[in-house]
Amino acid sequence: MTRAGRTIVGIVTIVGVTGVLTACGGDADSSDSSGTTLTLYNAQHEDLMKAVVEGFTQETGIDVEFRSGEDAELANQIVQEGDASPADVFVTENSPSVQVVADAGLFAPLEGKTLAQVPEQYRPSSDSWVGFAARSTVLAYNPELIAESALPASMLDLAKPEWQGKVGFAPGGADFQAIVGAVLELRGEEAARTWLQGLVDGDAVYQGNSAVMQAVNEGKIPAGIIYHYYWYKDQAESGENSDNVKLHLFGNQDPGAFVSVSGAGVLASSEHQDEAQQLVEYLTSADGQRRLAESTALEYAVAEGAASADVLPPLATIEAPTVDPGALNGPKVTELMQDVGLL
Repeated sequence: MTRAGRTIVGIVTIVGVTGVLTACGGDADSSDSSGTTLTLYNAQHEDLMKAVVEGFTQETGIDVEFRSGEDAELANQIVQEGDASPADVFVTENSPSVQVVADAGLFAPLEGKTLAQVPEQYRPSSDSWVGFAARSTVLAYNPELIAESALPASMLDLAKPEWQGKVGFAPGGADFQAIVGAVLELRGEEAARTWLQGLVDGDAVYQGNSAVMQAVNEGKIPAGIIYHYYWYKDQAESGENSDNVKLHLFGNQDPGAFVSVSGAGVLASSEHQDEAQQLVEYLTSADGQRRLAESTALEYAVAEGAASADVLPPLATIEAPTVDPGALNGPKVTELMQDVGLL
């Protein structure tokens, strides 16, 4: 297999962001009542964010311009731009990159009512940003190649020699790097290094989670580490790349049950502080979370009392380990993955 693309969580050379979109929604009267356009640096899936932001614009009359890119790409761009960044709000798929911006001291404090909408496990202990969506780590496996009873008790067991070459993963993406961050935080550097070395020895490297799942579906490998929503989205669309795949939940607070948090923060340099705070508040509000749950993204809603899509197993049943989402050490993850030859 070819090595995956180099998406590094730490500070790297910046490439340009992709595309500029304007959120739809809101009638002429509501738009006239604001006249403000926010700039959203968006590293989340555009279909998810557009569905939620449309509701925000309808409710407030505040327009939102999208500048979309990858987690690390946009985080590093904000750090380089510093106080001159045009971004008002930054949202990510995974927490390490939003924490890069927090560590650089570039976020404004969030309002208490926004933080109160989200349980502690889905926001950093620093409260410098807040979670608004989540995705669960799962083991996708092909039951024609391996029985569920033969699956290991822990995700870390997948690094053992008997699993070499049988477990697909996508080391170049922010998704897998967040999972590595959880292993590092939960089990320490030595355990994380041993796990990574076992995976790299198997050399079942792919370009993304979709490619991992497709390889499992086609019987090229028995299993792969992905996030839950890739399977659920494919099942909802056609099942073409997932009909031969089942999902295994490790549970038991195992690192393989890690739930990754998507973060949102308000830039301290924003010239529209009130409106930017309103956007982050809306992302975590009952209506914003309802729109998230009803979108085709099939990620988890995380706010207090928010219900996710009915098709998803409830978050409470996943038995995820307790991890401060602000404690995932992106730069150290990059270092470890480089040391073992994955980046």
